[in-house]
Amino acid sequence: MKCRHCGQELKHTFLDLASAPPSNAYLKPEALSQAEVWLPLKLMVCDACWLVQTLDFTGRENLFDAEYAYFSSCSSSWLLHAKNFVETMQEQLNLGPQNLVMEVAANDGYLLQYVQQAGIPCFGVEPTTSTATAAREKGIEIVERFFGTELARELLAQGKRIDMSVANNVLAHVPDINDFVAGFSLLLTEQGVASFEFPHLLNMVQLNQFDTAYHEHYSYLSLHAVKAVFAKNGLHVFDVQEWPTHGGSLRVLAQRSDVQYREENSRVAELLQRELAAGIKTLDFYSEAQIRAEQAKFALLEFLLEAKRNNKRVAAYGAAAKGNTLLNFSGVRPDLLPYVVDINPHKQGKFMPGSRIPIVSLSHLLEDKPDYILILPWNLQAEIMQDLDTVKTWGGRFVVAIPQLSVLERE
Repeated sequence: MKCRHCGQELKHTFLDLASAPPSNAYLKPEALSQAEVWLPLKLMVCDACWLVQTLDFTGRENLFDAEYAYFSSCSSSWLLHAKNFVETMQEQLNLGPQNLVMEVAANDGYLLQYVQQAGIPCFGVEPTTSTATAAREKGIEIVERFFGTELARELLAQGKRIDMSVANNVLAHVPDINDFVAGFSLLLTEQGVASFEFPHLLNMVQLNQFDTAYHEHYSYLSLHAVKAVFAKNGLHVFDVQEWPTHGGSLRVLAQRSDVQYREENSRVAELLQRELAAGIKTLDFYSEAQIRAEQAKFALLEFLLEAKRNNKRVAAYGAAAKGNTLLNFSGVRPDLLPYVVDINPHKQGKFMPGSRIPIVSLSHLLEDKPDYILILPWNLQAEIMQDLDTVKTWGGRFVVAIPQLSVLERE
């Protein structure tokens, strides 16, 4: 396979997590009698542009289908993050009724609802029918398509020019990253700003966040790689901010390269230097990721086996995609982890792909009162522990497996 950005032949393995079904392909009960499609899950690093990427084995239409089960509004902390972002950008860019905001990967309208409430014209682009329907129920206009230059040109022909575009946690999800980014440069006005948020590769490597690898994530992004991709496709990065969301994310703000209306913030050069100092443009930086992933896998299995021997009950919380990567890489099945709790009604009653662990509602956990609760979306650890404060009444304890196995102390 060749690098999806620069075209160089990929030769260096970053992570090999064997094989797994697509992480968001949750199973209905009737599917349990059928075979699942398991695909190799292998990440490579390009030593020319330093874009880390998953080897391609299936098309995006198979990963982001009509029953896509990830709904952004299920996280209260993420909703607050979106609301604060809208308020900040409205003030900084003086956005109002005269402007137009577009969000790509609008999901269930988690962010555009705040744009709409502020009286700013907006629309979303979202290819998955399940989440697009939820956004429309909020009164938000949705274009149910995959985004790229083809759609951008169609929108231009309709007279749409974008003053503010938003793309949260989608830059990693596109197979043709060049075409995707180029679409934004086509649509932006001369003073327009494009905002992208994505998990930072630096954290993935340094904090052993290997479970963020799955087939839906085609790319794993550093500022160096993103800056190069943007420059090739008509965008210039003028600011970068670090946020704790999703285990440590970057918010990159960009403008059209042919205009460069805004001066570049010093944070860009500072973060680029920090990445260089960490060795992000050297193969040594990636060399121990496999070992650390395997150590986390063995530690989780040892914990579950020990709990089983001691007749301790373990449940999991959060049927997240990253949880599926962890469970399938570790070979965990219902005999060691009998159920996963999730508050998303679109996941309840289904089964985790690969492991086939049943997904149940919160009431099941409150009735069962397990000894340990394994938090699969570790990035929401504080939110989950607060929401499940009642667990302490029966002496239950929380556990995370990333970056290493830890039984968490209650405050």
